[in-house]
Amino acid sequence: MVYRTVFDKALTRTDPEQIHHVAFSAIRAGRFATPAMFPVSTKPVEVMGIEFPHRFGLAAGFDKNVKGVVPLSNLGFGHVEVGTITGQAQPGNPKPRLFRLVDDQCIINRMGFNNVGAAEAASRLHRLRATKAGAKAVIGVNIGKTKVVEPERAVDDYALSARLLAPFADYLVVNVSSPNTPGLRDLQAVESLQPILSVVKEIADQQRNRVPLVVKIAPDLSDEDIEAVTALALDLGLDGISAANTTIRRPESLNASREQIEQIGAGGLSGPILRDRAVEIVKNIRAQAQDRLAIIGVGGIVTADDVRERIEAGADLVQGYTAFIYEGPAWPSKMARAAMEAS
Repeated sequence: MVYRTVFDKALTRTDPEQIHHVAFSAIRAGRFATPAMFPVSTKPVEVMGIEFPHRFGLAAGFDKNVKGVVPLSNLGFGHVEVGTITGQAQPGNPKPRLFRLVDDQCIINRMGFNNVGAAEAASRLHRLRATKAGAKAVIGVNIGKTKVVEPERAVDDYALSARLLAPFADYLVVNVSSPNTPGLRDLQAVESLQPILSVVKEIADQQRNRVPLVVKIAPDLSDEDIEAVTALALDLGLDGISAANTTIRRPESLNASREQIEQIGAGGLSGPILRDRAVEIVKNIRAQAQDRLAIIGVGGIVTADDVRERIEAGADLVQGYTAFIYEGPAWPSKMARAAMEAS
């Protein structure tokens, strides 16, 4: 309640990316990690051969550079998906590139995979895993294509990231669904996706402890395309699908004015507006894959009911991000408790 008042009165008047850095610094400093703000118990669940403390975690995009895994876990996230990390370091798109639609509790971003690159991220993960808390944390590593790499060389770029990062990941996610890297979503086409997933899977399988592999897809794919990607994942022996990323659509049901939306321009839209489509996609994948794939349900998670609904739809794990910005540091523990009650 206090956080929401501060957010409405002050934070909405400040640049969203600047506030993100300030808030993340406070989280890393441990200012919010009090016992009242994270679950006092866990309900372990095994997914993809990994033991998770519970089913709720933080989606990729918040901790792009492996800077706050343990403090974020202390807030109640059962797993933290870092990234998206690319083969080469890159600054991302020009600012401003992060925008709030406050009346919709949504965000539009066109960050463009700003990150320190796979080599530096691997070094940070190596140091993190050498600590007691870091060794215990469940960490997913989300990898994407470097912007300057041509699409025909995407396989090599993903392979570079996988080789550097897989040794430190509990699971890997191939991200081909961000709308903010030119041509990236074209890689969701099965003929382009197949060689990427095959190479990354080979690298993941060769680790001393085999690393499960997940592919993250966009909500804007047609049902037919989602069916084709699911079939490919099954054929290749992938471990899961993450559904779904941000959308490039701007539904008429948004409360924000068309003028505001047009002023913001391009980017991926996230928040409650994704809920219905994300649930539908999870149901469709589950119906097709049965129990042969794990599903990470992401997109539009705001309330405890959303967590329960996503699990009932067929998700093995649930992730959130946008509502964390609007609801504050007490939110993860609430969602974690809902996930444990639904398990």
